[in-house]
Amino acid sequence: MTNFKWWQTSIIYQIYPRSFQDSNNDGIGDIPGIIKRLDYLREIGIKSIWISPFYPSPMKDFGYDISDYKGIHPIFGIMKDFDRLLDEAHKRDIKIIIDLVPNHTSDQHPWFLESRKSKDNPYRDYYIWKDSKKNGKEPNNWLSYFGGSAWEWDRETQQYYLHQFVKEQPDLNYANPKVLKEILDIIDFWLAKGVDGFRVDVICNMWKHPDFPNNPKNPKWTKKLPPFEKYLMKYNVNQPEVHAIVRKMRKVLDKYKDRVLIGETYLPYKGLLEFYGNNDECHLPFNFHLLGVKWKAPAIKKKVNDYEKILPENCWPSYVLGNHDQKRIATKIGSEKQARIANMLLLTLRGSPTVYYGEEICMKNVKIPKSLIQDPPALNQPDVADIVGRDPERTPMQWDDSPNAGFSAKGVKTWLPLAKDYKTNNVEIQKTQSNSMLALFKSLTKLRSEYSCLNSGKYKYIPTAQKDIFAYLRYDKNNTILVVLNFSQKFFKLDLSKKLPEKNGKLLLASDLEEHHSTQLSSLNIKAHLGLIIEIE
Repeated sequence: MTNFKWWQTSIIYQIYPRSFQDSNNDGIGDIPGIIKRLDYLREIGIKSIWISPFYPSPMKDFGYDISDYKGIHPIFGIMKDFDRLLDEAHKRDIKIIIDLVPNHTSDQHPWFLESRKSKDNPYRDYYIWKDSKKNGKEPNNWLSYFGGSAWEWDRETQQYYLHQFVKEQPDLNYANPKVLKEILDIIDFWLAKGVDGFRVDVICNMWKHPDFPNNPKNPKWTKKLPPFEKYLMKYNVNQPEVHAIVRKMRKVLDKYKDRVLIGETYLPYKGLLEFYGNNDECHLPFNFHLLGVKWKAPAIKKKVNDYEKILPENCWPSYVLGNHDQKRIATKIGSEKQARIANMLLLTLRGSPTVYYGEEICMKNVKIPKSLIQDPPALNQPDVADIVGRDPERTPMQWDDSPNAGFSAKGVKTWLPLAKDYKTNNVEIQKTQSNSMLALFKSLTKLRSEYSCLNSGKYKYIPTAQKDIFAYLRYDKNNTILVVLNFSQKFFKLDLSKKLPEKNGKLLLASDLEEHHSTQLSSLNIKAHLGLIIEIE
């Protein structure tokens, strides 16, 4: 591949707007707050940001229940603020990706308010309505991701409507072509305004099997898994017809220059690859496979190598290690040293990396007292709140050691509590520390900008006798770089002389930011929890 696009070579930085920067001291982050931090993002090497929903919403699912797809919720600002964000970001060569939520709306959206008025309302068929079974029960056994049945009874019109999330989020009906026409118009609206792309929420869910059969039981389900996984989502997720919808979305993007379509695809590799289409669907179906895998070198290596083997040449890879729905890296791994390895892995693998805000300073999940829980799946299912709750990874960004960590002013009650360690773990402190996670992150982004092989080069796995070591090359016509990552507490001496004919290399970066590590390829010393990036000369 040549002539690489911005979305192939840049890091995608996810901002959860409620939690990034509060500019008006109401305890909730907003769009002017993002503008305030654009210089920071540029400073740490970020050239594209993805912003979670900021649309008008009753906030039953914190913005993913949209009541107006073409507006801005007042808590986040006004449309002039968003226009200014676009302008200021583009001045800094930063692209803006926004969330598109096409599977469902709020029950307060004008379409649904009309739809539930009567069975013969022109908007009735914008949503999925079904009669009850003869015994009065739900049309089938489909479950909501957020607890309980996916069907809600409407007393006025005597039918059930489908909602795969909270009951205030009714699913749209793409069997009605008018629905797709509405969504395509929304896409066009934001592209004309100047956004650089979309991350499409639950892209696999937009089409349902027309017969609405029961889903089969999941034989592997245990109480350690979320309740919605009791059944395999065979008929309400990843139906083949969804690809025609995505192709039509892509056609709208292709009318504009250099835009990107990213899909939220929690799928096996085979299903994930289908969302590339014939270069006419998603540019980047998100690859979440490193999120669920055990943090052990053999498992990580297998996931990466399996992906590389099956990915067609004209498809660009994607890697994700954290987002607003997943535990933070350091919490999941349980080790700050391994969190360094995680950042080094993410920013040196071939493809487009997505970084969740705060991972550059090693933010961790925050334990949320029951009285302060906000997240719908945790509130709806208190017995499994620890499994399904997402508040712990959504807490305010830790900017400095002032009250409220520089996120909000002193005395303001923030929408979620801050981490207890914010006084010692924040951006301003880490800026002064030569060996901080932030220093490592900035060094990694600097290397990506200096060495084309790290952002657009090829990948080659280097087998070693040590199962806890993951070694690989990134190379192009300009440079060859060796990455060696130790996922264990053990010390290893590697002999790579048979794999690499060169005797020595030049140390570009170590995960501990020390400079004394050896680079002799026949006797490479790799300390516990150490990652090395070496230029092969």
